[in-house]
Amino acid sequence: MEKYILLVETGADLPADLAAQFNIQQVPMHVSFGEDTRDDGTIPIHELFSYYEKTGTLPQTSGCTPHDFEQAFDEIHAQYPDRHILHLAYSAATTCSYQSAIISAEDRGYITSLDTKHVSAGQTMVAVATAKYLQENPDCSLEQITNVVTLLRENCRMAFFPGDLAYLKAGGRVSNAAYLGAKLLSLNPLIELNDGLLEATKKYRGTMKKVAPKMLRDYVEEKKLDKRLLALVYSEGLDDTLKHTLTEEAYQLGFQQVLWVQTGCVVSTHSGPGAFGISGFSENEELSALFPNAN
Repeated sequence: MEKYILLVETGADLPADLAAQFNIQQVPMHVSFGEDTRDDGTIPIHELFSYYEKTGTLPQTSGCTPHDFEQAFDEIHAQYPDRHILHLAYSAATTCSYQSAIISAEDRGYITSLDTKHVSAGQTMVAVATAKYLQENPDCSLEQITNVVTLLRENCRMAFFPGDLAYLKAGGRVSNAAYLGAKLLSLNPLIELNDGLLEATKKYRGTMKKVAPKMLRDYVEEKKLDKRLLALVYSEGLDDTLKHTLTEEAYQLGFQQVLWVQTGCVVSTHSGPGAFGISGFSENEELSALFPNAN
């Protein structure tokens, strides 16, 4: 009998087929268009980009509220009363969602929230790996699965190129001077998830067509990524031909499986159209022992 059921925020950008395959539940984050606040996952991405182009104002994103979690917890518990809800949270350093879940879980002993320290494809990678582990080890204790999630998050890596720096500038994440300099010199800042925080670590010069394959090769080698699975993440607007090239590049690098993850409205609001990134797990003996048949 299954003991656990997994829950993530929509900001994990979990592909629908994986959500269905592993029965991973989702709670909505939010995007505000002026006074109109809507659930992430219910908004066409092109509508978000069109809003910014027309108004010059960036939609505002927000994490899940305590009420969002109360509703999600109650619905899941009603459907699966004998299961423990394991909430694998969007990076607590970037949003209020994790704290909202902690507040909502008070007096509900059937809930555990764990900070994945990741967003988007990184959070998806942790959630899917956790689901696979539970399939193979359905009777594991809460302490055991907590240790597994901790090991996964500490070895998960993610980096991406924003598609349009104007979105970062509009959101106050880069200065006007830095934005103009990057545009003038055709620089692409690489944003990495480090201990839950988004940090610009280096710059690549050139078009996305040129720098994306190079970053892929560099990052795989630098982080010594496990070759069994790689997630490639993109926002609407990334060239299809480039996506094909990057897929082929990943297989040439030796990856057994390549998963494409499209960003939803929360992440796309910050990355802009045409963003590209990657996520995977660094090679680790302990992880390999836990997932001997992973693919």
